[in-house]
Amino acid sequence: MDGSALSYFLMAWFDPWLLGLTALGTFAGVYIGAIPGLSVTMAVSILISFTFSWDVNEALALMAGVFCGGVYGGSRTAILLNIPGAPSAIATALDGFPLAQRGEAGRAIGVSTVVSVIGGMLGVLALAIAAPAISDFALMFAPRDYLLLAIIGILLVGSLSGESLAKGVFAGALGVLIGMVGLDPLTAEQRFTFGQISLLGGIPYVAAMIGFFGVAEALVQLHHLKATPIRQQVDRILPSWNVVKRYIPLSIRSSIIGVVIGALPGTGGDIASLMAYDHAKRSVKKPSRPFGQGAYEGLVAPESANNAAIGGAYIPMLTLGLPGDAVTAVIIGALFIHGLRPGPMMMIETPHLFWFTVGNLTLANLFTLVFGLTGIRIFAKMVECPRTVLVPLIVVLSVVGTYAIQNSVVDIYWMLAFGVLGYFMKMYGYQVGPVILGVILGPLMDVSYRRAMLSVRDEPSAFALELVSHPLTLVLTLSVVLLLARQTPAWTTMQARIGRWRNDGRTGGA
Repeated sequence: MDGSALSYFLMAWFDPWLLGLTALGTFAGVYIGAIPGLSVTMAVSILISFTFSWDVNEALALMAGVFCGGVYGGSRTAILLNIPGAPSAIATALDGFPLAQRGEAGRAIGVSTVVSVIGGMLGVLALAIAAPAISDFALMFAPRDYLLLAIIGILLVGSLSGESLAKGVFAGALGVLIGMVGLDPLTAEQRFTFGQISLLGGIPYVAAMIGFFGVAEALVQLHHLKATPIRQQVDRILPSWNVVKRYIPLSIRSSIIGVVIGALPGTGGDIASLMAYDHAKRSVKKPSRPFGQGAYEGLVAPESANNAAIGGAYIPMLTLGLPGDAVTAVIIGALFIHGLRPGPMMMIETPHLFWFTVGNLTLANLFTLVFGLTGIRIFAKMVECPRTVLVPLIVVLSVVGTYAIQNSVVDIYWMLAFGVLGYFMKMYGYQVGPVILGVILGPLMDVSYRRAMLSVRDEPSAFALELVSHPLTLVLTLSVVLLLARQTPAWTTMQARIGRWRNDGRTGGA
């Protein structure tokens, strides 16, 4: 980094106006992200109409703050109420909410804040150092690779659904079916609309998410109305250095996953957090508790990954002009409004904008640490409320959050229907997280498969050949096969035999 690059890197740090805008955006993002239904994408989209007349640096500073704060903020309600504020916080709720039920909400939020900042910083570091290399790697992905990546995401729901892969895949397939409702993305023909105009635009995944998580959880809580609320321990929010040091290796590995997945155009933190959670479940030999029952490792991995994915999402946006996720797609629109054209030429013609973005994201992550460690005691009081107060509050927040998406009463009906469906799924041992994942990944699977088949002129044999003839595709194909094989009795038997051989080796075969 030369002197001019350093000056642009530090511009937002020493300009009081830019510093204030970054802080304001981060603070707003934390609390917007914590409200189900008010997505980061929505917030950044609204900001465009207010900032189109601003200087480009001012607009980018505010948006970067909202982006970083909003991705982190989704973990607040995921931990406290089991209602992810954003899809990227779905995996966080798996162990975050059990921690709140144990009275450890304060510590859980403190740990999630620190590892989120670590992940965010590593994402920015990757943006600054490895942007060209990672963007070149992202360009290697063909439609067939995105299809395999989406299939891997669906198969990973086995880690979210206990020991039953069948239940996880069924829930994921149900989500894919919900995601298929609306107009065909390639032909504009109606699918599963049954002649209803209200279904032409599809079913909003946020309405489904709030229903399956918010309303379903409220209905489950009705079984425990007389239970005494658990008092939360919030005397120590900032985790000790020993605690942080214990989770740093997992946080770094999860952040690498977040950067790579975030750099794939059109993916983002949703898939990254899920893959990081699965990685933690498979790699951590001695978790603090069993996964799904309040393991801090199950909190560290997704929170590191979804925040690292922010830096990853900026990589294809700044170097190739391709959005890494929905938020960077909106930011690309903002850059066009300000007369800039994201892509390789922007890196050559306006390199100062790149370093300004790197410095601004670094500053936003520091503000995330500051604002993330404040207000926790107030948030924790939500869990200590009597269930007779908390359950109606969850329902009201769910209705308001759903209506705020499109100002549509129909969305509220969908949300309530999905809430009832989610309640019965929970009663019969089905997890609702895979359903939402299916809703998100379904359109990606659909478009990727159709494009992949078009590229081989609808020849199944040619498509099958491509799955094994390209190195990257072959790796993803083998990953799918391995994920399926891990669920078979033969794999379990083989693992048991390997374990016995290792034990015999340690004991000398006695």
